[in-house]
Amino acid sequence: MDDRRIRPRRTAAHESDVLLRQLDGHLAWVQVRAPHDLPLAERIAVTLRRLVAETTRSSAADRALVRAAVHFVVVRRHRSHQRFARRPVSADVPVLNEIVTALGRGDLALT
Repeated sequence: MDDRRIRPRRTAAHESDVLLRQLDGHLAWVQVRAPHDLPLAERIAVTLRRLVAETTRSSAADRALVRAAVHFVVVRRHRSHQRFARRPVSADVPVLNEIVTALGRGDLALT
């Protein structure tokens, strides 16, 4: 008999809840650490929340794009080296715009 434990499959709804909690935590971080960036961070979060909600029943590929966008926004460190300064919130806009365009939702692009 196999001793590996069977883990329940994650549903799209569970994944959505996790992503929304991550966004909430990110906004709390911005509010404390970079309050001057809060208005833009809130606009980004509104767009991401909408994408999370709209892709709950979409393809795995579309959900993966949204998940990648949330993770990019939430993880503030520069990818090449953790000692670099945290990225400014404004650096999230081009990535978000690229993803909303790839999802066919250019109407959600931020300017």
